Amino acid sequence: MPVASPETLQIVAAVLFGIALVHTFAAKQFERLSHRFPAHAGLFHLLGEVEVVFGFWAIILVMVMALLAGPAEALAYAESRHYTEPLFVFVVMVVAASRPILQAVTLAIGQIARRMPMPVSLATAWLGLALVPILGSLITEPAAMTIAALMLSLLVFRQGIPEGPKYFALGVLFVNISIGGTLSSFAAPPVLMVAATWNWDSAFMMANFGWKAAIAVVINATLATLLLSRHLKEGLDPAGTEARTEPVPAMVMLVHFAFLAGIVVLAHHPVAFLGLFLLFLGYAQAYERHQSPLIVKEALLVAFFLAGLVVLGGMQQWWLQPIIADMSPQVLFFGAAALTAVTDNAALTYLGSLIEGMSDEAKYALVAGAVGGGGLTVIANAPNPAGVALLKGGFSDETVSAGGLLLGALLPTTIALAMFLLF
Repeated sequence: MPVASPETLQIVAAVLFGIALVHTFAAKQFERLSHRFPAHAGLFHLLGEVEVVFGFWAIILVMVMALLAGPAEALAYAESRHYTEPLFVFVVMVVAASRPILQAVTLAIGQIARRMPMPVSLATAWLGLALVPILGSLITEPAAMTIAALMLSLLVFRQGIPEGPKYFALGVLFVNISIGGTLSSFAAPPVLMVAATWNWDSAFMMANFGWKAAIAVVINATLATLLLSRHLKEGLDPAGTEARTEPVPAMVMLVHFAFLAGIVVLAHHPVAFLGLFLLFLGYAQAYERHQSPLIVKEALLVAFFLAGLVVLGGMQQWWLQPIIADMSPQVLFFGAAALTAVTDNAALTYLGSLIEGMSDEAKYALVAGAVGGGGLTVIANAPNPAGVALLKGGFSDETVSAGGLLLGALLPTTIALAMFLLF
């Protein structure tokens, strides 16, 4: 009968977690191999999907655990994980990307853009990189990421625009989504993990994080828009494109927003929001003429990614928590920003919430560093895989390079961290 000590399983999990991280950075190479070896193109394409990486290695971990500790132990561990966040992101992606909601938001932003003293394409890009991430504090970060990505896909993240500006814009989008949800206590996953434990309400978040984040969001969005300006002047106007499609009745839009609001309110109750989601699917089918195809495949891939991160990340506490506990507030601030690049920032703040006797300065440093570093990698923040899934078609080989994202996110990350540190 297979027997393995908990320490052995932890080491195995850490090794597989490290392999998964390397795989994330090498995903673009697998995509290129699919073109070189067409006989195995399907397999290489699968391994080149960033959203598949952590789910794939999580399955490997469960299989290895079954061999080392027995099938019962492996299943018990897999079933002990909490999958509320992956399920919520799946549901909110599908609903937020539905045609009635996307058309309403795009048309509203188009109206604002036409009243701004700049070309409509530039104004739309700026609003998508600034206003929508801040709205994430109300509609949650995954919903904001979905809306912003779909809105910007035709304008910014398309073939014909150089890769460098696109990666910088992607880094800005990911960083702004990560910090833009800190104006409230319920929209950003890393804040949500500690809000109840540390008694942080939305007023506290606005006073200590929100206004700083808003300034950083505006600066980052402005820099990205300036870099993109010469490529966007003759670009597409997604608001105009949406306006030329068949308009969705206002009542259908209101019903969709009601579904989205209900799902957001019930975000911590998977049975309830899944039931509401099933009702939404029925409503969408009943009014199919006002719908575009729902992004079920993309949302499922993102949920698979996040579920894999939950399984793999659940066995990293043994080395992460001691590192966090031994840091001074200032070191913790920069350490959290660096660590969130290799682990989900919500998992990082959750581990911090388990530490007894943390000072107020250390709590602030942990959360500020975690949200500030949330755009550095695909796994740094829960909504990032959603952005990759929706925008990768605009990049070469239809794959987002982990190295390109890291370089693109360095400057906006630095600006976000500076606002949290200096003010």
